[in-house]
Amino acid sequence: MNNHRGLQAWQVIVGGIAGLVLTIGIARFAYTPLLPLMQAQAGLSDAAAGWLAAINYLGYMSGALLAATLEDARWRQRLYSWGLPLSLLSAVLMGLAGNVWLWALSRYLGGLCGAAGMLLGSGLVLNWLMRAGRRPELGLHFTGLGLGIVVSALGAMAMSALALDWAAQWQGFALIGLVFLLPAWVWRPPVPPAATAAQATGSGPGRRWMGWMVAAYFCAGWGFVISATFTVAIVERQPLLAGQGPWAWLLVGLASTPAVFLWDRVARRLGELPALLLAFGLQVISVLLPALSDGLPAALAGALLYGATFIGIVSLTLALVGRRSPGNPGKAMARLTLSYGVAQVSAPALAGAMAQASGSYRGALWLTAAVLLLGMGILAQLRRAGVE
Repeated sequence: MNNHRGLQAWQVIVGGIAGLVLTIGIARFAYTPLLPLMQAQAGLSDAAAGWLAAINYLGYMSGALLAATLEDARWRQRLYSWGLPLSLLSAVLMGLAGNVWLWALSRYLGGLCGAAGMLLGSGLVLNWLMRAGRRPELGLHFTGLGLGIVVSALGAMAMSALALDWAAQWQGFALIGLVFLLPAWVWRPPVPPAATAAQATGSGPGRRWMGWMVAAYFCAGWGFVISATFTVAIVERQPLLAGQGPWAWLLVGLASTPAVFLWDRVARRLGELPALLLAFGLQVISVLLPALSDGLPAALAGALLYGATFIGIVSLTLALVGRRSPGNPGKAMARLTLSYGVAQVSAPALAGAMAQASGSYRGALWLTAAVLLLGMGILAQLRRAGVE
């Protein structure tokens, strides 16, 4: 079934992937490989680095709050569209000056753009797939997250090889983003039709089911943000691994890009909750490996497992809740994501303060593993209770 703009499924998917590269890869993930350079050249402290990451997720949570209130499909599509060019602006602002307030503004704006891409964009893509009679899965769409990591890692490595400083690299990322802006803009999913009366009043996620998922997704957000923010810095902090951080981040992206296909298959075979439990368990291992060993194998194995698992948790969870709310999947995703955002605001600030006090990220990694184990317990309880 074609829509009024005549888009094909591959165009909607490619446009959505490019949108995620812009709103997450450029607006959010570029901060991770550039963090050590900013600390070395711009005097950014561990605590300030953590607070900037927290401000980014405060922007993300603000965007999630807005998305959770949006009923008008035209506004959902309009705000997603605005998020695409504003993602490039967030990178430009980071490189204008070594001013922490300007950085904070950029990170907040980047967070808003991330919410536009992850929630509004993903909701529009999922809605289009369901209306077109396609399989309502977001695995292929979420390859944009892994590709965004790869773009941020390779971009930082290439610009470092050219001896560009931290400010020039941020401007370079804005230029790289122009490559993805065109397909993301031209192949945006169109405004979906108004929800039917059956969709608007039909059964959605039950309150108890949603409550358990909100709690579990908070734990997932905590596990995601520590590694997403500090992976490169953790590796660079180890004397024998100096200069290897971007490679670990690249490995995260390379692992996450194909992993979405595998998690869709795992969910079809085992069921969605067992698949989520498996992803959580493997992410616990990914966090513990660098906490237990300072060696490069542990760091790279942890990065590989992290990349392969966080993408599955995000994709499976958002698709699951989106399918239960066919009338407005983006709104349902946003409500669930608010708990993810709370974790993303609090976790990096606490981790940065712990690292500055101790000189090591090991304590933050142990705490993260404990939070992920709590998330596994919540999912196990949800599965045993059969909450609907």
